[in-house]
Amino acid sequence: MEKFVLSLDEGTTSARAIIFDRESNVLGFGQYEFPQHYPKPGWVEHDPEEIWEAQMGAIKTAIEGAKIEPNQIAAIGVTNQRETAIVWDRSGKPLHNAIVWQCRRTAEMVEEIKRDYGSLIKEKTGLVPDAYFSASKLRWLLDNVPGLRERAEKGEVLFGTVDTFLIYRLTGEHITDYSNASRTMLFNIKKLEWDDELLELFKIPDGVLPEVRESSEVYGYTKKEILGEEIPVSGNAGDQQAALFGQAAFETGMVKATYGTGNFILANTGKMVRYSGNLLTTIAWGLKGRVTYALEGSIFVTGAAVQWLRDGIKIIKNAPETEELARKLASNEGVYFVPAFVGLGAPYWDQFARGLIMGITRSTGREHLARATLEAIAYLTRDVIEEMEALVGIRELRVDGGATANDFLMQFQADILNRRVVRPLVKETTALGAAYLAGLAVDYWEGLDEIKGLWKAERVFEPAMDEETRERLYRGWKEAVRRAMGWAKVAGS
Repeated sequence: MEKFVLSLDEGTTSARAIIFDRESNVLGFGQYEFPQHYPKPGWVEHDPEEIWEAQMGAIKTAIEGAKIEPNQIAAIGVTNQRETAIVWDRSGKPLHNAIVWQCRRTAEMVEEIKRDYGSLIKEKTGLVPDAYFSASKLRWLLDNVPGLRERAEKGEVLFGTVDTFLIYRLTGEHITDYSNASRTMLFNIKKLEWDDELLELFKIPDGVLPEVRESSEVYGYTKKEILGEEIPVSGNAGDQQAALFGQAAFETGMVKATYGTGNFILANTGKMVRYSGNLLTTIAWGLKGRVTYALEGSIFVTGAAVQWLRDGIKIIKNAPETEELARKLASNEGVYFVPAFVGLGAPYWDQFARGLIMGITRSTGREHLARATLEAIAYLTRDVIEEMEALVGIRELRVDGGATANDFLMQFQADILNRRVVRPLVKETTALGAAYLAGLAVDYWEGLDEIKGLWKAERVFEPAMDEETRERLYRGWKEAVRRAMGWAKVAGS
């Protein structure tokens, strides 16, 4: 009987399920969106039950589309939006909405902690203290949900990022992997354990935390009532680390960028823990007794800016329309858009930056805004790549995510970076990375060499812009960013 691997890719706006065969071909695909909840300005929440229902719907659709039976699934891999914090009881019932990685409700708390403990947190976790990470979200839940801290002290509360919640619902096991643990701001990435000093700093009882395991091993088996079969759940990685793995970026110095709700650029640094003042040091994965590290630049809003064009100001009907509009202009005509809707991540780390559109004249139209949005995505990516270059030699950028289908954006990215941009044949690299990790644990694939052989390029974008134009455009971008920074403090919002 032919076997396949099921990957669960739980993102910020939708849950997806993809079934892969041994050659990395997609045989079945399911995707269900779930609502975003905004209780207050700057606050972002998800209902964990809505995530679960969307994920189960996606699984069913993927299996039906692949025309297979559940007993043909050799393993399940999980990848997820990272940093999003969920608390639930031992029955699996959520005790509050999930606080999403984009949420800024704890910005002031983190700023206060950062003043005295920023260097300590950076040294232990590799992270720049920010409300982005899970620690302050969990602290807020314990302090603000009535009775939650008391229940946590009694051992009645479980915490996890979305991977942990899904795996608990699937198997009953309370676990996470090194990559997700390294995004909480509570995990010591050198000692590979939850850090007692940080738990005390954030007032987190250790009993709520999951067990931390490698990214490729059998964690448990699906409950029979869920899929009718006991299937091993054997792969787990945060979405960006999974994408790095799915890009077969196994060698030190290999770099990938995922274009999603935000952009996330990771560079493999091997077994070395490398620090950068404005980038994150993170765990890429744990595999066969060895941990691989990475440098990461996290850009909070890129694809979400395109969604804003569609759903917020309604100047486009769909994302592909931005390419058509952008190509109507020979240049950006001095219009820049800094999409700092929730502050700026790497390399700026300004929680109080806010969105800015500048260079508008009477002739400015929707094509200018569309082009400025696409260009902003490329500029933000260059900001991060420039920081990485001090520590990692970068020859090319491997790309994935929905926006990579936009040829205008990919060419502009190559131009503004002055490096080739390589788009893979299989675009679903995040889900594929989780599938590879799951399959390796059950010997579905033999090893990394086999996976390297499966990776193929679909198109290479070579830089074609002259140096003077490139640097003139980039100077304009840096000035626009300067003006956007700190605006929430100026405006008191």
